[in-house]
Amino acid sequence: MKLLIAMSLGFTVLIGGVAHAGAGAKMYNELVENEQIYADERWQRYVEDIGERLLVHSTDAGNDYTFAVLDNSQINAFATPDAFIFVNRGLIAFLKSEDELAAVIGHEIGHVVGKHSRRRRTADLFGKSIGLVAGFMTGRGELMNLSNAVTAQIVSGYGREMELEADRYGGEFLARAGYNPMAMIDVVQVLKDQELFSKQVRNRPSNYHGLFASHPKNDKRLHDAIAYANELLPDETIEPLEDFWDMVDGLAYGDEAAAGLVKEGKFYHGGLRVVIEFPENWGVANSSAQVRATAPGGDDVAVVTVARHEPVRRKSPQQYVTDVLKRDDLKTGAEVEINGNEAYVGEIEVLEGSEQTAEYIGIIYRAKDVFLFKGECGKNGDPEQCKAWFTESLEGLRPMTAADVQVANSRRIKVIVADPGHTYAKLAPSSSLREYPEETLRLLNAGHPNAEPRAGDYIKVVR
Repeated sequence: MKLLIAMSLGFTVLIGGVAHAGAGAKMYNELVENEQIYADERWQRYVEDIGERLLVHSTDAGNDYTFAVLDNSQINAFATPDAFIFVNRGLIAFLKSEDELAAVIGHEIGHVVGKHSRRRRTADLFGKSIGLVAGFMTGRGELMNLSNAVTAQIVSGYGREMELEADRYGGEFLARAGYNPMAMIDVVQVLKDQELFSKQVRNRPSNYHGLFASHPKNDKRLHDAIAYANELLPDETIEPLEDFWDMVDGLAYGDEAAAGLVKEGKFYHGGLRVVIEFPENWGVANSSAQVRATAPGGDDVAVVTVARHEPVRRKSPQQYVTDVLKRDDLKTGAEVEINGNEAYVGEIEVLEGSEQTAEYIGIIYRAKDVFLFKGECGKNGDPEQCKAWFTESLEGLRPMTAADVQVANSRRIKVIVADPGHTYAKLAPSSSLREYPEETLRLLNAGHPNAEPRAGDYIKVVR
């Protein structure tokens, strides 16, 4: 096993990259570099142990597999041709048992055992996965930097026949390992509930991707495969590796910063995995178009705005300013390096009669994104101080760390025991869910569209 995990001080988990250079290894190393592995050693070990328990009952027993939980709220799991199995914490949140989690992992092992990527002749493209993380992990098409063929395969799955084959393999692994193979159908129901919720409540397309995507839950061949697997159950009951409900209590839920969030004067963007720190005591607000930071004293002192722009191939930061943004009013400027990123910083000519005493522009290339900074020094601002503030803001753009994720996304699953009279409508007001709290709690507990908790049941709420 190549998943190298060590607990450091506090909550941060340090995860080492892997040395070999297969498709999954490249993706895994990129995920590590971007701190997108879920920073909880217990969960990483748990998923790894389940994977190993299943793997010994497959034809790949003894082969090198890597299992990882991703710090991502999307409902998904996927495998790479070189045996890297990734499970999003977003999917785990909606499961109800270790058997269901094992079903997810067993299904993905089935894709590897069945050599489905190679059979689709996309292994060579899959290997070019650098740049995949931003697009696939956020679900935002404009961030995709990968071949459409590969993206389509990951997003839509492998087609019904290969999905069924992965089920047959997975059901067999489950049964031989002592898990209930019917959990495979339970997971299909979880995903179908997500689809119904998206259509009926959110009025949006379904938000899960490859995993079981082509399955009807009542598919006769799926049930036949599971019925066969039932015959392979061991004579003795095998205990679960952990108490699933104890594990899921405290699991991070959702992604508050997915589209941008301001907390304590810092801007967090979970989709782009960036943080922008502005000068101390500045007011910060964000909209869908930009982040706007204002100095103490207001606009008449200083303002800095930041917006994300689309990259243009073979354009330097300076060329981006002159050729793409068409700025011909630069007073001074130079290409520089900021936090290891290519950048351009310049001062703009101030028009006569303007209320600004100085204006600045900055371009930072980070990964596949272009960030445009603009600074204005107001009539009550000191140009030298404004320039220093602007530089500080530019230098405040940095990658989001695991610790930042903890700050930006404070919501956690809390497991409680349902009392008599509990309903999801009564539980919703105390939840930290902002959108559709009653319906989401019902979905989280496999009760969509109209079930209610029963007294004595474990149920998940979000606090």
